[in-house]
Amino acid sequence: TSSLDLKAFERRLTEYIACLQPATGRWRMILIVVSVCTATGAWNWLIDPETQKVSFFTSLWNHPFFTISCITLIGLFFAGIHKRVVAPSIIAARCRTVLAEYNMSCDDTGKLILKPRPHVQ
Repeated sequence: TSSLDLKAFERRLTEYIACLQPATGRWRMILIVVSVCTATGAWNWLIDPETQKVSFFTSLWNHPFFTISCITLIGLFFAGIHKRVVAPSIIAARCRTVLAEYNMSCDDTGKLILKPRPHVQ
């Protein structure tokens, strides 16, 4: 493999991972906001004395903020948010697996790491 091919591959990999970063950041913020809303709603739901006195579904009906944020959080996980928040590291890990066969690796930004050649005796 020529060094030009390696440079082109590295440039494309770093470009692709960098392109994923803004979307990954947005998904992380969405996940954090919804998680905090769910935790806050859960706290209010649990400390409410009425929660123990009424049925489960009635208590959820009495706390719509918690119910909606919890449903939203569950929906986000079913939509794959857990994969979207770590997409760049998934790409880098898969590239490392493939590059290992060529005695190379890459960091989390996509920069190639050339490992020393093994000595054959």
